[in-house]
Amino acid sequence: MSAAWRKQAIEGLSGVFSGKAEATEGAREGEIDKLHGKIGQLLVVRDFLAKAFGR
Repeated sequence: MSAAWRKQAIEGLSGVFSGKAEATEGAREGEIDKLHGKIGQLLVVRDFLAKAFGR
């Protein structure tokens, strides 16, 4: 079990020094923006349906 966290730590550290962390962070921010957009869309649909059913 201790070998697994060591392997993850070593891979993570090599990513920090090779620029992979920055690329991963950019991809993560893009995914967050996409999800925020989806949440907004779902809220609009929910409000529309609530109004249509007279809630």
